[in-house]
Amino acid sequence: MSFDKLGLSEKVLAAVEASGYNEPTPIQAQAIPHVMQHRDVLGIAQTGTGKTASFTLPMLSILEKGRARARMPRSLILEPTRELAAQVEENFIKYGQNNKLSVALLIGGVSFDDQLKKLDRGVDVLIATPGRLLDHFERGKLLMTGVDILVIDEADRMLDMGFIPDIERICKLLPFTRQTLFFSATMPPEIEGLAAKFLHNPVEITVAKSATTSDTITQRAVSCGNKDFEKRQALRDLLNGISDLQNAIIFCNRKRDVATLWRSLEQHGFSCGALHGDMDQRSRTTMLNNFRDGNIDLLVASDVAARGLDIPNVSHVFNFDVSVTAEDYVHRIGRTGRAGREGATFMLVTPADKKGYDAIESLIGQTIEWHDNPVGFSSRTGKNAKARQDQAGSSKVGAKSKRSKSDREETKNRKQSIAPASKNTDKDSDPGIISGKTSGNKQKSRTKRPNMVAFADEDHVPAFLLREPR
Repeated sequence: MSFDKLGLSEKVLAAVEASGYNEPTPIQAQAIPHVMQHRDVLGIAQTGTGKTASFTLPMLSILEKGRARARMPRSLILEPTRELAAQVEENFIKYGQNNKLSVALLIGGVSFDDQLKKLDRGVDVLIATPGRLLDHFERGKLLMTGVDILVIDEADRMLDMGFIPDIERICKLLPFTRQTLFFSATMPPEIEGLAAKFLHNPVEITVAKSATTSDTITQRAVSCGNKDFEKRQALRDLLNGISDLQNAIIFCNRKRDVATLWRSLEQHGFSCGALHGDMDQRSRTTMLNNFRDGNIDLLVASDVAARGLDIPNVSHVFNFDVSVTAEDYVHRIGRTGRAGREGATFMLVTPADKKGYDAIESLIGQTIEWHDNPVGFSSRTGKNAKARQDQAGSSKVGAKSKRSKSDREETKNRKQSIAPASKNTDKDSDPGIISGKTSGNKQKSRTKRPNMVAFADEDHVPAFLLREPR
């Protein structure tokens, strides 16, 4: 099937042809005709299968007729992250080159004044993150009664980031007769409930089973120790040992680990950059562009880069940490092997990662082969938080038991050196003296602190005096 059989306008078809695309992907071939018929659509497909174009192209064709009014956008696209919103804007600019439609981007980290100027001129397509959209609405700078098409992209990511209450509020502000499009790679029960609430007799399109991975991606697990320095060493060994490595995204669970790993790789001579949610928008955009353009080979990132980013030529993905949720693993490895290309992924697995590792294999319905020897999961794994607490507790006990003889003698001597109360009037010179004046300007009697006595035997010293500071 070709694009010219999907009902798209001539201007959009010309832009698609100029972009070098000849055949639509399965999700595009099934979704576009229904969108052109103004039907609500619930689309589920693997990441990297072209979901963005499956709503971008028909929207451009539909919006050719009509005119935008000030502060009243004609269509609204909600994205969970700034990077995804900016990527959708790029798609509208690329495929809308023959149209005279105006596009505005409302995301954090960008001046309100610049965004207001675009809204005042009127926009046909408004692409926004939920938080910034509601900020403009509450300031009275935006009306949403003219929205004819609503797109909720990466709906499951909206759930993970806590945007569902904002989505529900936004939907109530829009016209009841709007057309609504849902697209996602996974569809948990919470999102199914949201779709049932806001979609009207939708067409359900499932190109692949929810939360499955592409057959073009080779997946491997790598055993390593629990310590961070052991994981960093294992990662460096992988990077140095892979002959066909062109570039790669390395995912960490925590933002502080992104910064630590990035500095470590730089110190060992790797060409790399970092990307996480605490960076300002300009830095994030610059870092992504440097990675796309090949100025850096490795991008150490948090899950802010795991959803929907279209960087076609990523050869490898490394999971420095086993993802917190199994669904995140699907999105992470989906950054490689896109549009039918081949890709490879490696996941570093420690003895404490059994629960997360099993959850991933259960979700994707396949066994992840080991790159080397399988990791030896301990019997205490499966409850990582409890294991870490037990480990921390045992380390404290061990530290107490390893107190040297000199430390004990020092404690003993310090207790014996505490002198009884004297008549010294300098309250700072004797910890056993309390002095001060009453409200009637009468001198308080100096008294000795209770229990401050010398101990002849350390075994009789109260435990709180021997406790090491935390």
